[in-house]
Amino acid sequence: MPRRGREERRRSGWRLWLHRLASGAMAGYDTNPFADPVEVNPFQDPSVTQITSGNHSNMEEFNPFTENTQLANPNQKTVPLQPAAPSQPAVLQPSIESTPRGAAMAAQAGLLQQQEELDRKAAELDRKEQETRNVNINLRQNNWPPLPSKCPIKPCFYQDFAGDIPADYQRTCKMLYYLWMLHAFTLFLNLLACLAYFTSNASGGVDFGLSILWFVLFTPCAFLCWYRPIYKAFRSDSSFSFFVFFIIFFCQIVIYIIQAVGIPHWGDSGWIMALSMIKSNIAVSVIMMIVAVFFTVCSVLSLVMLKRVHSMYRRSGASFQRAQQEFSHDIMSNRNVQNAATGAATAAARGAFQGN
Repeated sequence: MPRRGREERRRSGWRLWLHRLASGAMAGYDTNPFADPVEVNPFQDPSVTQITSGNHSNMEEFNPFTENTQLANPNQKTVPLQPAAPSQPAVLQPSIESTPRGAAMAAQAGLLQQQEELDRKAAELDRKEQETRNVNINLRQNNWPPLPSKCPIKPCFYQDFAGDIPADYQRTCKMLYYLWMLHAFTLFLNLLACLAYFTSNASGGVDFGLSILWFVLFTPCAFLCWYRPIYKAFRSDSSFSFFVFFIIFFCQIVIYIIQAVGIPHWGDSGWIMALSMIKSNIAVSVIMMIVAVFFTVCSVLSLVMLKRVHSMYRRSGASFQRAQQEFSHDIMSNRNVQNAATGAATAAARGAFQGN
């Protein structure tokens, strides 16, 4: 059987040789078609023999049957697996029109959002600052008037120019405080001048009594009615306090002018009273002239300070509408006013039910 197969292969090779010879393709072929075909051994390939005969010490061995599938090389460090990040749902971003108009609209929207965020933060900071200021005001102890610790009368107000008043307003506030002190000193001198007038003229008892009343009444009233409002206005930038100061301080200037004139029997040692005493008593006339000069100086300084405060008020951005809002807010937030309104409403409702 093998011999028959070899005969068939020879015949096939003979036919192939004749065919190539007939077509002129025998040039360059030296193989014998009648030779036995070479049997190729695939294991004799150089790449295979190189691997099989090479050194396997550097190759890694893997045993699938071990519990821990590790490499044979103990020096090799395994890389720990990173925990998989939690999956997030896919979010489809809206398509934005890539045109100059779309870019401008997107930029404007971003600026508006940033502006709203800044306004919100500014309002929060203002609220915290106001709360801190209110807490500090409540915790501070009164220090005015500066009375000794053994005195049974305790201070009624707290005053601190460096801590309460902004730096731009401190000088003006101090000048108004000194003006109030000059006001009190002038009223005291007026009392002494009226006393001197009463000693030289028996009809001066009315002026002396009124001078005592003006000193006792106008000294604390001036402090409470126009100095403390301007102090609060500078401290908290209150439009309502500014308006209270302007109204009352203008009335104070009118009173200064009347006192400087010195109408008889009004309790003021002004120019008319001083000039009327020249012929009868020069010493009393001189004393009353000094008081008239003090009243004149107070009126002039008051006009100057009123103009200065008004210019500061205009620069601060305050307005009458803002003063109305502050007044309504203070009235509605005042507990005494709330209690009075509640009592009035309750009484009216009770009267309506009783009437029915």
